[in-house]
Amino acid sequence: MRRTLLLPAWLLAPGSLLLAASPADFLPPAPAWHGASEALVAKPDNPWITPAEKMGLLDSPNYDDTIAYLKKLCTASPLLELQAFGQTAQGRTLYVVVATREQAFTPAALRAGGKPTLLAQGGIHAGEIDGKDAGLMLLRDLAFGGKTALLDRANFLFVPVFNADGHERVSEWNRPNQRGPVHQGWRTTAQNLNLNRDYIKADAPEMRAMLELLHGWTPSLYLDLHVTDGIDYQYDITYGYHGWDGGPAWSPHSAQWLEQHLRPAVDAALKANGHIPGGLINAAVDDRDLSQGIVLGNGDPRFSNSYGDLRHIPSILVENHSLKPYPQRVLGTYVLLESALKAIGENAGTLQSAIAADCAARPATIAANWINAGTPAKTQVDFAGIAYETYVSPASGTKEVRWLGKPRLYPQLPVLNPRPESR
Repeated sequence: MRRTLLLPAWLLAPGSLLLAASPADFLPPAPAWHGASEALVAKPDNPWITPAEKMGLLDSPNYDDTIAYLKKLCTASPLLELQAFGQTAQGRTLYVVVATREQAFTPAALRAGGKPTLLAQGGIHAGEIDGKDAGLMLLRDLAFGGKTALLDRANFLFVPVFNADGHERVSEWNRPNQRGPVHQGWRTTAQNLNLNRDYIKADAPEMRAMLELLHGWTPSLYLDLHVTDGIDYQYDITYGYHGWDGGPAWSPHSAQWLEQHLRPAVDAALKANGHIPGGLINAAVDDRDLSQGIVLGNGDPRFSNSYGDLRHIPSILVENHSLKPYPQRVLGTYVLLESALKAIGENAGTLQSAIAADCAARPATIAANWINAGTPAKTQVDFAGIAYETYVSPASGTKEVRWLGKPRLYPQLPVLNPRPESR
């Protein structure tokens, strides 16, 4: 018997799922952007142009091509060394690049130099891969692009892809809410483990390797590079850490250093290059109605920045905004990495003193967790949002949000800061 499938009209309408050529067909408009950081992109004839730059920063290379580029770069530069530090569940080798002016390629040699070390990782969620392509560009410029002086005062460790198995589970549709790159990896590992929920329990072989890396190299600053999910706003590079705006932290001296030295330097560099930095933003009450408040809260130590704070490693969770174009996000990440490397070098003494003070502290009580305060701790007057409208979706049958791509200021948004849980 022949059957006829009747489809609702909305599935056949222009822009519908069945007629979509790519995920971009569903995304809201992106505000036009140009910034000084566009000058960071290598010229086509540069012999060290990265694979992503060859594709106009519209797509990202696979794992083998990424590592092949790094092997070539590190072989050519005496300042860089590519080292294996673990294996994935499917047997892929995990790599870290060590960048040091003194060619100190062991943890002991690096510590003997007395300089602070920045460890940054890309691809803990492999579809959120901005950090990988920005890091390759920065490593190229440290070696051959006139930025070697950044290594005079600080060292740089870079893990291009933490979730290497997920990186190779690639599709154009893995993150349909994200504007590029064209091909994106998968969020979880081959064992379906979310690495950014695994720090304190360490179930994944990748995580156990990363914890050994952190223990062995003892970085002075740890950056975990992500891309957001969810609401639209003007900020393109957002980030957060325990102690933001004076909130609680397990490492209060390090938090104060991040507030006084790192955050002003990073924000100034991003703004000078045409980017809009902001705090790590979550809706306090309703994901679809920011007017009810936002929260810049702390997480549990299953997350990278919370685990680092617990371990007295100043740690930052970076969330680039998913609806901004991929070139804009990659270039903003480059600026963030470069400015962070510069900041720890220029403020090495105060940073190392802050870490030492946290390690030496023996408080009578410590917080086991965090909860949001019941009333706003402060008011963020100028929240740089995006205009939206609501409509009844024929797909869900409920009221949904449609982002319009037009900048809109949301004044007097309440901000709920966390406090230690008293239970």
